[in-house]
Amino acid sequence: MSTDRMTPTSTFSNDTYWEHSHPRRGFFTDTSICIGCKACEVACKEWNRNPADSDYEILGSSYDNTGGLGADTWRHVAFIEQSQERIEQARESGRALVNLGMPRVGPPPSATLAAASPSGGGCACGSAAPAGPAGGDCACGAAEPADDAAGLGCACSAPFGAAPSQAAPAGGCGSSGGCGCSSGPAPADATGATDGSPVLDTPDFRWLMSSDVCKHCTHAGCLDVCPTGALFRTEFGTVVVQEDICNGCGTCVAGCPFGVIERRNDGLVEPKTQRGAPPMPDTVKVPQDGIAQKCTLCYDRMKNDQTPACAQACPTTSIKYGERETMLESAQQRVAQLHEQGRTEARLYGANPKDGVGGTGSIFLLLDEPEVYGLPPDPRVPTADLPRMYKRAGVAVLGMLALGVAAFTAGDRA
Repeated sequence: MSTDRMTPTSTFSNDTYWEHSHPRRGFFTDTSICIGCKACEVACKEWNRNPADSDYEILGSSYDNTGGLGADTWRHVAFIEQSQERIEQARESGRALVNLGMPRVGPPPSATLAAASPSGGGCACGSAAPAGPAGGDCACGAAEPADDAAGLGCACSAPFGAAPSQAAPAGGCGSSGGCGCSSGPAPADATGATDGSPVLDTPDFRWLMSSDVCKHCTHAGCLDVCPTGALFRTEFGTVVVQEDICNGCGTCVAGCPFGVIERRNDGLVEPKTQRGAPPMPDTVKVPQDGIAQKCTLCYDRMKNDQTPACAQACPTTSIKYGERETMLESAQQRVAQLHEQGRTEARLYGANPKDGVGGTGSIFLLLDEPEVYGLPPDPRVPTADLPRMYKRAGVAVLGMLALGVAAFTAGDRA
């Protein structure tokens, strides 16, 4: 899949004044294979010597003890339990993102769809295909080529009753009718097994695990609003806080649309130069109270051509690290693979260079809406509105001056 339209290479350099020859680096976090082991979270804390920010008590809302990203937690693993009903809703919303349809002339084909038989084929949007020589196009406007692995009239490759690599009968998507991605899992027996189809989730619920991190945005709000220049963009395109320059004003906290950066307020930590040494006395520890902190994407390791600690510690390769363009291509291929398996809920987050932050350096594969993971659905850097605000302020000032001049002129005439 081509990434020409999705990779903001030249735009990133022009908009951010990034003049380095190094390729932009970033993460691809595949939540579909995350097991919630928290190895990334622990590795991040150990390498960066971040203090504990909890008493290790499991929260009442989740199997989690940290709750979210902050000054002391630069990687956070979220646990989200979903019912079968919510899983179906997630897949429906995923189909809506993929199958936008084509413009049609005439009334909507709702009556035709209601009368259609499920055994006549299916579509990725869950509707039956109209009758025709080869099954016809999907009623949602997404026609399928004749060599689809799942058979004619089906926009997925996972028919009920057949493996994805098997061809379905020419009349539809399988002997039981309908696509494997159009109406959810096939009816299960008492053991939860389906008719030869792999069971992707438990019959009743599933866990969504997601390892969240700083997004290292193309248009970084924290970087834009910092009054001291404590935040800077590295040669790898990431955003890092310089602790010796930060004055703890907290302006960057309000400038981040993701709520990632925070000020540390829990005292002192040991510098990373003392790794492996005995604990240092308080008199020689480095003060960091009140200083803004967030993920650096292990900038010290990157300079030595090392993988960030969280990605290196991940046992399932859920966290991948490399050049941002390569990560984006891998993410797009992974989404296509999951869609072929009938998991239409898979979608990318942070891959669109036209969103409110110009795309992010950390790309995520999600299995539900961003809000489910605590992510804003349409993030927007606050400084994007500055030109319009200045323009309106200028118009208001000119208007007030004009009114003042008119008032003085009218007074002189009186």
